Amino acid sequence: QVQLVESGGGLVQAGGSLTLSCAASERTFSRYTMGWFRQAPGKEREFVAAINSGGSTYYADSVKGRFTISRDNAKNTVNLQMNILKPEDAATYYCARDNAYYTYYKTIPSEADFGAWGQGTQVTVSP
Repeated sequence: QVQLVESGGGLVQAGGSLTLSCAASERTFSRYTMGWFRQAPGKEREFVAAINSGGSTYYADSVKGRFTISRDNAKNTVNLQMNILKPEDAATYYCARDNAYYTYYKTIPSEADFGAWGQGTQVTVSP
């Protein structure tokens, strides 16, 4: 059972930056698409960004141009660099691992494509 541990959340002013990190416990990390989702209070969890085993990236329209996802397969980590943060970016951010190896998506992946989840890290953005 893979373990995903997020870190890096916190409080930031609007317009600021924050980097989230997710550490995975399994040796086959490099084979999987890794993703970030978020859930704000009273809202459903939504896709933020993903990166597949080949380095292809996917972004929600709401974060395109502001957020950057990257991975370090040597360290089994996936990062989410978040710039120009807005109050509406405030949420609990979850790291997720795909259900299958070597996936490629023609559009953004859905929550159902991911079978392993971290506990989440809170991001608060003050106006």
